[in-house]
Amino acid sequence: MDIGVFLPIGNNGWLISKSSPQYMPTFELNKTIVQRAEEHGLDFALTMIKLRGFGGETEFWDHCLESFTLTAALAAVTERIRLYASAPVLALPPAMAARMAVTIDSVAPGRAGVNIVTGWAPAEYAQMGLWPGDEHFTNRYARATEYVTVLRQLWSEGKSNFTGEFYTMDDCVLSPRPASGHISLLAAGQSSTGMKFAAEHADGNFILGSGVNTPRALSESTATLADHARTAGRDVGAFALFMIIADETDGAAQAKWQDYHDNADLAALGYVVEQTATDGSADGSSTAKIVALPEGAVNLNMGTLVGSYATVARMLDELGEVHGVKGVILVFDEFLEGVEDFGTRIQPLMKSRTSVPGRLPGGGGSA
Repeated sequence: MDIGVFLPIGNNGWLISKSSPQYMPTFELNKTIVQRAEEHGLDFALTMIKLRGFGGETEFWDHCLESFTLTAALAAVTERIRLYASAPVLALPPAMAARMAVTIDSVAPGRAGVNIVTGWAPAEYAQMGLWPGDEHFTNRYARATEYVTVLRQLWSEGKSNFTGEFYTMDDCVLSPRPASGHISLLAAGQSSTGMKFAAEHADGNFILGSGVNTPRALSESTATLADHARTAGRDVGAFALFMIIADETDGAAQAKWQDYHDNADLAALGYVVEQTATDGSADGSSTAKIVALPEGAVNLNMGTLVGSYATVARMLDELGEVHGVKGVILVFDEFLEGVEDFGTRIQPLMKSRTSVPGRLPGGGGSA
């Protein structure tokens, strides 16, 4: 099972709490995290894109770096780890994303990847005059399909004359093309429609884990992705997103988790609910609906593993046994300490990582 880290490109990471570690995103912070991850044999790192935060007392994600720029800088200070930049399809034209990804591939041959972000928060794009209207909620994967088609054409052929509903290329050229011959794509669809898109067009799809200390709870989602991949005749794996909150004992870790909940930034959470409510077409499996569920909104309702180092190692091994899971993307309540503890105190206890694999997700069709 491949393991990666979702880097804290926005302030305070993934905890919307007044008692969680409060910090600004910087290149130095992310460089240290990704170099430690590489040192401990993690396989990949991913940078998100967020263009407007949630506000509140903690100013959650009001301070964010830009994904491609940061990823290029990280490519220059790493040697092995695979690096994914996130492309917001509403804000970054596909021809520009293609060229930027090739530039990263030039810095780190064979290690560049792109995460396709369709966008679910209207205010994030309306502030720049880029929100296309509520029709985006129902046609965003059609748009993303065209986007990826242009990327693939430019990377493989160096030219695109694609004409579609959302994008029109007129003898659009790209040179140089990827020196490595392959730039892998990730998607993050949670709905059946989103997973179908990933199965048909991406090399992997990251899926939100579910619940606290329930690593097998995402088996239904991974099965849906596997069904779509089988129909598409492609091998597309699930990369499960989980937060790790670990300590010396189960009790100590649970106490931290409870404290984060007790001190949730309710104003910031209110913004999330407000934005997700704008999509009247979303079903309960969509990203927008999942992140706003009240029971775990303090960390956007991602799956959470809370316990001692041994307990977390055991649950990660359980996750690796879920059909369709090819990797896990980790976030931590405190990233520097979390990555170090994972590498030195959790990973050595994992049966699935007794020999740290060199294979990278998506590289040359491995995902």
